Order: sequence, then C-alpha cells, then structure tokens
Amino acid sequence: MKQETYNQVRDYRNRLFPGYDSPLSSTDPEFVEHYDRFAFGVVPASDDLDDRTRLMAIMAALIGCQGLDMFKAMTKGALNVGVTPVEAKEIVYQSTAYVGMGRMLPYLYAVNELLDHRLVAQPLEKQATVEEDERLEAGVQKQVDLFGPQMTDAYQTGPEDTRHIRRWLAENCFGDYYTRTGLTDAQREMITFCFLAAQGGCEPQLVSHAQANMRLGNDRAFLIKVVSQCLPYVGYPRSLNALACIDEACEAMDTEQ
Repeated sequence: MKQETYNQVRDYRNRLFPGYDSPLSSTDPEFVEHYDRFAFGVVPASDDLDDRTRLMAIMAALIGCQGLDMFKAMTKGALNVGVTPVEAKEIVYQSTAYVGMGRMLPYLYAVNELLDHRLVAQPLEKQATVEEDERLEAGVQKQVDLFGPQMTDAYQTGPEDTRHIRRWLAENCFGDYYTRTGLTDAQREMITFCFLAAQGGCEPQLVSHAQANMRLGNDRAFLIKVVSQCLPYVGYPRSLNALACIDEACEAMDTEQ
C-alpha cells in the first residue's frame, strides 16, 4: 500500500476505531489490506462529506442490505465521530417503515447493546411531537412538504379495498416517524434513500425519494456522494441502480419545471 494511501486509511480508521484492529487481520491480511485501502482510504477521500453524514448514511445502508455485523462495527465508529445516541436510534426506528419490524429488530437490539456498553441511560429522551389524533394530518403535511401538493388527498385515492394502506402510509410512516425530532427532514430523507437503495427492488420509491431529497437541498451531487460512500457496504449493482434512479429523478424534475 502506498504511503499516502496508508496514511489516509490509518487516519480514518483511527477516527472511527481508535486503538482497534480488525480481527480478520490475522486470518485474512491480504483481503483486509485490499478492503481497507478502498473502503477506508479511496472512498472517504473521494468527496467532502463530513464523517457524521457519511456514517449515518452507511448505518442506514447496512440496515437496508441487512449487514448486521458490519452495522455493529460502523455504529461504534459513528458514535466515535459524533453521531448522537438519539440520531442512532432514530435511524433504526425510521427503518421500520421501509424494511419492516422483522428486519429492523436486530438493529435496535444492536444499538441498545452499544449504548448500554457506553453507559448511556435508556430510554432516551422522547422525540415525538404529535398526539395520537394528530398523526394523519401531520403525516399528510409531511408528504406535501416532501413530495408536493398532489399528496394532500393521496391517502384517499386508489381502489377502495386498498385505500387503507395509503392512509397508513400517511399516518404511520410519515405521521409517526417523520414528525419526530432528533433528525432533520433532510437527514430523514437521506437515510430513507439509503434504506431503499441498499435493499434493492424499490426503484420506483427510490426515484420518488431522490426527488424529495433534492427538494430539501440534498441535490444530485450530494446523493452521488452518499451512494459512493455506501458502495463498499452494498456493492456495485445496487449502487449503479441508485445512480440511475437519481438521474431519472432529475429528468422528472426538469420536466416539471
């Protein structure tokens, strides 16, 4: 490994995992050198994302692709570079709407275990901002803010026998999660983009959320940076699909203007 690259890897690893080496270093040293050179050297040096944003995106992507062991490792690094316990929990909580409780639960246990190890008192402070009877109205407003005025009555559209799903989307996904404090709307849209990109098979939703990101200021250049930083953890096929969805979202927004 070239000295400059070695220094980049060392500095990045030390920020994330001070005084810690991969247990694979003794059994798979050649692989670790190759992977570290790429994931901890080339990729972080490729853009100007701050460590907190990079790690929040990676955490979300690892939930999306179901990379639990790597999630545990990278969440330790995230907490070391300033991602707060509230932010870590909110990332996991919000993933429920996109990957389902069946796939979210191990990640909540993992975060709880990490926070216990750091002697962080739990439960954390409450982040909810709406009452039970306000969830639908607040959720619809979030949809309008993110996707446009056409969402005002979207929960009442579609076939009558499936209309309840659209209502739940507004009331539960957006009313329960997006109205919480702890993350900004832009951060919530970024992590949603990562959940969807990493799990694959969600391209229509990924295009919509790429547009929502851009409406909030997470522009095309920013989203490309996010995909780039997640690539070592989710692989090339899903990353390339995500880039195609970003381009599709840009084309759709250009048409609207």
